[in-house]
Amino acid sequence: MTKSTNQFLKPITTTINNQGNLDIGGCDLVELAEKYETPLYVIDEKTLRNICSDYKEAFGKYPKTKMVYAAKALCTSAIMKILDEEGFGFDTVSLGEIYTAHNAKVDMKKILFNGNNKSYDELEAALEYGVGRFSVDNFYELALLNEIALTKKTKADILLRITPGIECHTHEYIQTGHLDSKFGFDLTQIDEAIELIQNEYKNLVLHGLHAHVGSQIFETNIFSDEIEIMAREISRIEKTYGLKLNEINIGGGLGVKYIEQDAPPSTFEIADIIINKINEVVEKYNIEPPLIFLEPGRSIISTAGVTLYTIGSSKQVPHGTKYISVDGGMADNPRPSMYQAEYSAQIANKKDIFKTEKVTIAGRYCESGDILIKDIELPQPEEGDIICVYNTGAYNYSMASNYNRVGRSAMVLVNNSESEIIVRRETLEDLVSHDLIPNRLKNERNI
Repeated sequence: MTKSTNQFLKPITTTINNQGNLDIGGCDLVELAEKYETPLYVIDEKTLRNICSDYKEAFGKYPKTKMVYAAKALCTSAIMKILDEEGFGFDTVSLGEIYTAHNAKVDMKKILFNGNNKSYDELEAALEYGVGRFSVDNFYELALLNEIALTKKTKADILLRITPGIECHTHEYIQTGHLDSKFGFDLTQIDEAIELIQNEYKNLVLHGLHAHVGSQIFETNIFSDEIEIMAREISRIEKTYGLKLNEINIGGGLGVKYIEQDAPPSTFEIADIIINKINEVVEKYNIEPPLIFLEPGRSIISTAGVTLYTIGSSKQVPHGTKYISVDGGMADNPRPSMYQAEYSAQIANKKDIFKTEKVTIAGRYCESGDILIKDIELPQPEEGDIICVYNTGAYNYSMASNYNRVGRSAMVLVNNSESEIIVRRETLEDLVSHDLIPNRLKNERNI
């Protein structure tokens, strides 16, 4: 089976240069840290485009496939521009993500609007922007979207998001397809939803079903189970209501390699399983071959990204852990604190030193739980060294915060030995730009 980019631990352009430093996209990481400061997010454009090519090649055997990138993984104007060039649409979950796509001049018909509690203003704006599909999550949204579409004298093209009752063995917080979930219509609620659409909500046009079973998935059979359930429902709906649905959105969730022990399936392996299953259910349930939507997010962007930090202080606990502290942590990468996520790292400027010691990389934030990597072997780490943490393209910047009133980090895109800022570093002025002081406080002296 062909290996795909999501199975690599590091960006595919990672090398050691003549100075003995780590190099990605033809750019010396130590020089990037000096030029742009740290913490610094680095995205390798070649790795990003490679995984896009992997997906397109893998699913080329089933021409009725639409790729929509899950923007929540990393949403910036430049990233959206690249993925638009690669032919991808976008799975969005907020007006902010929709507006970012609009700002990047993406074809808004390629946008799917997802989410379990969309507001009136978001739905109204999404209709005005002309998004291609609304994935409707609940009865409240069905009524609200129909009302807005009626007011605007237009129709909204929708999918019904369902909870298929499949539980994948990922972290509890990133399972979305099991029965006890905040997302989607339960299978027992589908009929009521369809009857409302057919009899009352005349400004909604139903095209198909949508499900998402989880994230960081390594289990290959879970997609087969999901497709089986959705095809069975489509067949039943056609027989019961005479309604022919021709779209199935099976979500995303393919895993990536964060540490050496991780062994995610390749895009090619997943594609074979999905395509074979689709062909099987088409014949089994006597339905038309559906248009299949895929929503890869993490597996598109994660491997392409690394984060650079500078080592500062260190602490040796007597007869215990040696901590080395870096200038970032849980505010630029909350995943270890939230999900107990594991990462791999190297010192970018010490590739010629082979003697290592076991250390724990601690963040700079005022929380005991601000630990990036526990018990990692590194070559004699010391103040001023540049740490490169791999596979941080997904859910790092997108989940970043201003905890401890620290500005969010810059992001650079590297390609062909050139680097360009695609997200600037937040300044002190940025941090207070939304603060307001009431006039009565301005006019008083606090003693």
